Amino acid sequence: MSLPFYQRHHEHYDRAYRHKALQSTVSQYQKEAKSKSAVYAQGSTAYSRGSAAYRHASAADFSLDSSTAYSHGSSAYDLESAAYSYGSTAYDHSAAQSKRSAAYSLDSESLSKSSAAYRHGSESINKLAAAYRLGSEAYSLGLKDSNLMIEDQSYKMSPKAKRAKHSLVSEDKENKAIDYSVPIFTGREVSISGITDTEEERIKESAAYVAKRNLFATGEGVSVSKVAKSTSEEQHREKKSRKVAIRESAERVALKKTLEDTQAFHKKLNQDKLLHAPEFIIEPRSHTIWEKQNVKFHCSVAGWPAPRVTWYKNNVPIDVQTHPDKYIIESRYGLHSLEISTCDFDDTAQYRASAMNVKGEISAYASLVVKRYKGEIDASLLYAGTSMPLGFGVTPHGYASRFEIRFVDKFDVAFGREGETMSLGCTVVISPDIKRFKPDIEWYRNGVLITPSKWVQMHWSGERASLTLTHANKEDEGLYTLRVVMGDYYEEYSGYVFVRDADAEIPGAPGAPLDVQCLDANKDYVIVSWKQPAVDGGNPILGYFIDRCEVGTTHWTQCNETPVKFARFPVTGLIEGRSYIFRVRAVNKAGISLPSRVSEPVAALDPADRARLRSHPSAPWTGQIIVTEEEPAEGVVPGPPTDLQVIEATKNYVVLSWKPPGQRGHEGIMYFVEKCVAGTEDWQRVNTEIPVKSPRFAVFDLAEGKSYCFRVRCCNSAGIGEPSEATEATVVGDKLDIPKAPGRIMPTRNTDTSVVVTWTEPPDAKELVGYYIESSVVGSGRWEPCNNNPVKGTRFICHGLINGEKYIFRVRAVNAAGLSEFSQDSEPIEVQAAIAAPSPPYDIMVLESVRDSMVLGWKQPKVIGGTEITGYYVNYREVVDGVPGKWMEANIKAISERAYRIQNLKENMVYQFQVAAANLAGVGTPSLPSQPFKCEEWTIAVPGPPHDVTCTEVRKDSLVLLWKEPVYTGRSPIAGYYVDMKETEAKEERWRSVNEKPLQKKFLKIGGLKQGVSYVFRVRATNQAGVGKPSNVTDPVVAETRPGTKEVVVDVDDNGVISLNFECDQMSPNSKFVWSKNYEPIEDDSRLNIDAKGGKSKATFKDLGEDDLGVYSCVVTDTDGVSSSHTIDEEEMKRLLALSHERKFPTVPLASELAVEILEKGEVRFWLQAEKLSGNAKANFVFNDKEIFNGEKYKMKVDQKTGLVEMIMDKLEDKDEGTYTFQLQDGKATNQSSLVLIGDVFKKLQDEADFQRKEWHRKQGPHFVDKLGWEVTDDCNVMLKCKVANIKKETHIVWYKDDREIMVDEEHDFKDGVCTLLISEFSKKDAGTYEVILKDDRGKDSSELKLKDTAFADLMNEVCRRIALSATDLKIRSTAEGIRLYSYVTYYVEDLRVGWVHNDTQIRFTDRVKTGVTGEQIWLQINEPTPQDKGKYTMELFDGKTGHKKTVDLSGQAFDEAFAEFQRLKQAAIAEKNRARVLGGLPDVVTIQEGKALNLSCTVWGDPTPEVSWLKNEKSFVSDANCTLKFESGKKVSFTISAVSTLDSGKYSLVVKNKYGTETSDVTVSVFIPEEERQSEQANEKEDKKSKA
Repeated sequence: MSLPFYQRHHEHYDRAYRHKALQSTVSQYQKEAKSKSAVYAQGSTAYSRGSAAYRHASAADFSLDSSTAYSHGSSAYDLESAAYSYGSTAYDHSAAQSKRSAAYSLDSESLSKSSAAYRHGSESINKLAAAYRLGSEAYSLGLKDSNLMIEDQSYKMSPKAKRAKHSLVSEDKENKAIDYSVPIFTGREVSISGITDTEEERIKESAAYVAKRNLFATGEGVSVSKVAKSTSEEQHREKKSRKVAIRESAERVALKKTLEDTQAFHKKLNQDKLLHAPEFIIEPRSHTIWEKQNVKFHCSVAGWPAPRVTWYKNNVPIDVQTHPDKYIIESRYGLHSLEISTCDFDDTAQYRASAMNVKGEISAYASLVVKRYKGEIDASLLYAGTSMPLGFGVTPHGYASRFEIRFVDKFDVAFGREGETMSLGCTVVISPDIKRFKPDIEWYRNGVLITPSKWVQMHWSGERASLTLTHANKEDEGLYTLRVVMGDYYEEYSGYVFVRDADAEIPGAPGAPLDVQCLDANKDYVIVSWKQPAVDGGNPILGYFIDRCEVGTTHWTQCNETPVKFARFPVTGLIEGRSYIFRVRAVNKAGISLPSRVSEPVAALDPADRARLRSHPSAPWTGQIIVTEEEPAEGVVPGPPTDLQVIEATKNYVVLSWKPPGQRGHEGIMYFVEKCVAGTEDWQRVNTEIPVKSPRFAVFDLAEGKSYCFRVRCCNSAGIGEPSEATEATVVGDKLDIPKAPGRIMPTRNTDTSVVVTWTEPPDAKELVGYYIESSVVGSGRWEPCNNNPVKGTRFICHGLINGEKYIFRVRAVNAAGLSEFSQDSEPIEVQAAIAAPSPPYDIMVLESVRDSMVLGWKQPKVIGGTEITGYYVNYREVVDGVPGKWMEANIKAISERAYRIQNLKENMVYQFQVAAANLAGVGTPSLPSQPFKCEEWTIAVPGPPHDVTCTEVRKDSLVLLWKEPVYTGRSPIAGYYVDMKETEAKEERWRSVNEKPLQKKFLKIGGLKQGVSYVFRVRATNQAGVGKPSNVTDPVVAETRPGTKEVVVDVDDNGVISLNFECDQMSPNSKFVWSKNYEPIEDDSRLNIDAKGGKSKATFKDLGEDDLGVYSCVVTDTDGVSSSHTIDEEEMKRLLALSHERKFPTVPLASELAVEILEKGEVRFWLQAEKLSGNAKANFVFNDKEIFNGEKYKMKVDQKTGLVEMIMDKLEDKDEGTYTFQLQDGKATNQSSLVLIGDVFKKLQDEADFQRKEWHRKQGPHFVDKLGWEVTDDCNVMLKCKVANIKKETHIVWYKDDREIMVDEEHDFKDGVCTLLISEFSKKDAGTYEVILKDDRGKDSSELKLKDTAFADLMNEVCRRIALSATDLKIRSTAEGIRLYSYVTYYVEDLRVGWVHNDTQIRFTDRVKTGVTGEQIWLQINEPTPQDKGKYTMELFDGKTGHKKTVDLSGQAFDEAFAEFQRLKQAAIAEKNRARVLGGLPDVVTIQEGKALNLSCTVWGDPTPEVSWLKNEKSFVSDANCTLKFESGKKVSFTISAVSTLDSGKYSLVVKNKYGTETSDVTVSVFIPEEERQSEQANEKEDKKSKA
């Protein structure tokens, strides 16, 4: 925590006061005078406790000696008491007040005790008085003589922190601000006459100082009177010893040196390190005071450099010069104060103290609430200085606090329909905004407080109050009032809500009844009442049906079989203890209406039971009440009921009422009702089946017009009692008549959309419910209801009317019997706003002030009264010492401007002003008195505030701001203006400038606004001295384009006259169009004619020129700000002048100039097109200055609809060379266009026409649309194609090459109109001239294509390109000879040149490295590859124009794998070449006859020579006697059997084998026996078998 300002910069005083020598002296003194100190402490303590009472009762009770002694001892600080009151910043004001109150409560006994205690200790104090005085003065002398006071502030030091001085404020100073005080020691120049001789006196001298310092440190302020200065000086001039004097001198020298060193050290410090931001040591405290009291806010601020403190009221700086008698702002020694004199309600606000220096800014807040006494206590006590009762005046409730309550974004008259949800809302702004004081929000309908229900919901957000009708009904119609209550002070705002009937389910059915209520509910019946609807559907209402529903169910039961007309009906047959709700429906001949809103639930109970349950609820409501009856005691026959009477009689029913009998026992009773025709004694029981429980009963089924008498009997379990006395004769019929029609219907103007209708009450009207009002536009014959809920009174405002229309009105009265006839129609009245006196002007401000006059400015009234304001009247009065004088007139003749100079004022006198506006209706209410202004010469250099700042031409994203220049311009001319803006609800620091550079004009169009956002604006003037005071802030403006807004339209008529036009459909009879240029009135009519007719106005330029450049605006008076403008700059002026010239000298506008084209048959067409032609337009055709006409050669046509003008010539001959012109005329407008056809232009056109003619003839038979051409397919084949037309079945197509017909396998069907000839693998042999011929009986056509030389080369280049593009990526394949790189193409032609590159070097082909083409494969063979063959290989295919490359990388792993595969294949090839094999000679099968010789031989090969072996039937076989096997010369193998037998049959295998492999060759030998030998053998076998047997 930072030190107080009086200790922070003077720490050296603390060190001096705590000198070691002085401290030791005090210790010694305390030991030697221990016994005396107790007595002294007792006396001083008693004194400190009773100091306040002692001072209040004066010092009479104290001894003169002690008083005098103390006065002597305290003479050293007499001057400090004044400085103390200014220097305190460390004590709480509230603590001082509480101690003051405690001082008031001290009684006489404690005062006497304190006085006695003080006397008891006075003797000891007297003994020390001299030492005390001498010590104090000596110390002060030492400080002064030693020049230790370096700065002016330094002598205001206190040695240690002190508490607040306890002071009392006398009752006659209640209104004065309470200040604070801090004890301060100051040095004083006093001469010394002598020096003390003893050490004891020196000790007493030091102790006296310490005692004095400690006394001030306790905070016990003491008031003492001065004693004669001469006496003090005589006692002070005592001699001291030389030893004491030398010691004191040495101490002073040491102290002085210490101070000088400290001062030098601080001078060397860097000031930047000492800087620190402001800090509040003590913040201002909030106050609640009474009206006309003074208040003072205090605060203490620390910081370096010393902060500058500014006071604000509601964030607006307080200007003491403007209110010199109101505010006093002081700043002394770090203590800052704001004093407000004679506070009133307007001073209730939030106040802010803002401290600022170079290191920053800090603020502290305090609130002030000014209360007004209302009479419970004598008001004189408030201003007599007496204390208030406890708790009085600390809360606003019970006292009228003036809070400013404003309604923003208010709800207007609302229209709804039954069943819809409607919402009313209003933003409430309360000033000042004090958090602990919250408003009460109340809503009223027709003056009755509304409570939340299922039909009505209310919400308060803290800023906006809203009411929502969740399901609107006609019962909700009425005047709604929002009341905002702050204590006993409140403000209201009202608006009417209209609810129309919902659409009927049946066309022509009446509207629903309303306001259904339950009356006179009893145990078994209830009377239901309602109000008739305003809308009968065009047919009279026949009656009403009443429905009931038991609470908790949804089943509705109709209570009456036939409709009833009377708007009350008794419902019987209810079950006791149950609750019901009711609704009503109206009936006419078209059908039944929608049901009304249901009634509130009602219980079928005796009224006494209902009251008991309402006052002593025993359980939550469940919708059903269970009633139990007491157990009957001994039966007592009840007596007769009493006070029987007819309470209601209609033609449908009679309601009886009576009181229960006094004699009825302890059990419940019931009733029987009897009736008889008057004059007879034939009594009939009405309720024969069910007795009545309630003392009410409705009797139905009575004959209308007859007289009846009624009586009632009681019954219980003991029997039926005697009947009551009979009623008087009652005639059955309606006792309440339908009211008569109201009279004297008088409509009067109200607003643009409403009319006030008044009428007189119908005569002899009884029990009126209200009135229905209807309106009709004159001549329409259609009547519309103005209200759907009957209104009471004889005055009603009909809203929702159309402005300018004439209406008539009629009224009818309503009671329970029905609706009256309509009144007579009123006189017609046009719906227009009524004329009334204007509301008061506001925001009065001073625009200039000199010694004897002041110029005032103000704002136009918010309500002008329906007509324009004719002038203003200004009053003024003097204000002397805050007391206003008598009002005086400043002007007798009305002034039209909103600025006026008041002459003959007194210099330096304070004045107040008020302004009243006047119109045709008279002078309005004067404004509230302005703030007090002092009449004095303004000497400021900057200009005064601009005035009359208004907003016009408000749109959704822009508006135009206008103002007038300041009356006071300052010391130099005005250089321009700055416009500021902010959103309405934004804080003051959110003001921002619209323009960066000063504006020279006094208007500005401000764009970039947000739609629906509210803004405020102000303007500041500037000159060479600077920017002046801002103008008054404009009223809030919402950025929106209102429906029906129109703009100024610039027009140029057919005669070239330029005009500005403005139209308004919101004019009143007194409205006028006011035109201005650059927002200044147009006084010079030499350049502009202004004419107005009806709702339109036209400003016509006589001769538009540079003098007319500017912004032209039009304002419609007596409207809600209808205005618009149009800017004419140089570009716009040029456009208008060009358009005007065109209108004066019109030309037929051309969409295109005269042009020529060749038609299909070789005809020549000349044409142009006008943008628009009327039906009277005509054209002349001219050739070489001679008019030509329609005939065989020329075909002419003018099409007025399309504006097309054309001329067609069959043939263009040599004599047709020349200039062609088309001349147009359309009313006054003319135009022409020419086309020159000579020389080369004509020749070219003629040749083109001839060509087109020949082409047309050619196209009459089969012909070529596209000539013969070629294309290369994706398969690299060449296709010759052409497109033909006009083909039929008989058309033939023949292809030729070099005049030789090409035979085509298939005939073309011409479906797609394209003929093709495909040439596969196109090469040089296909070069030549190709021709195709079409022919049939209509003619023939041919097309030729030469594929030679360059054409052939181009085709081959394309073929080669396609082949090159078809090449696959290079692949690597190993062979037995080496490595092969290859790629496949579609097919190969010699024209495709192939090149190979190895590592960017062209390859030279050798026997080892060679290239070639095999079929579609292009390859590169590398035989016996070596590591030098590694690298990147590229195959380049050149098509004659561009090269195509394919690359493969034969290195690394790719080379290693290929090389390994090559080695493997090479070895395999060697093995295959040298392996053993049978070259041939052995047959597969040999068939031989038995006994014949078999000789087989073959040749074998192998290197080395193979080994040869034979197998028979897969078994080894060698030579024997029968078979000879030979192997000769290592090549020839033979197999010989000299004579074969069947045993030699079988499979023989020759196996050859060497180290490279083995091969086997198989031969099958089949030996057969001839047929004769076989038969003989078979016979021999049989014989052998027989012999064996």
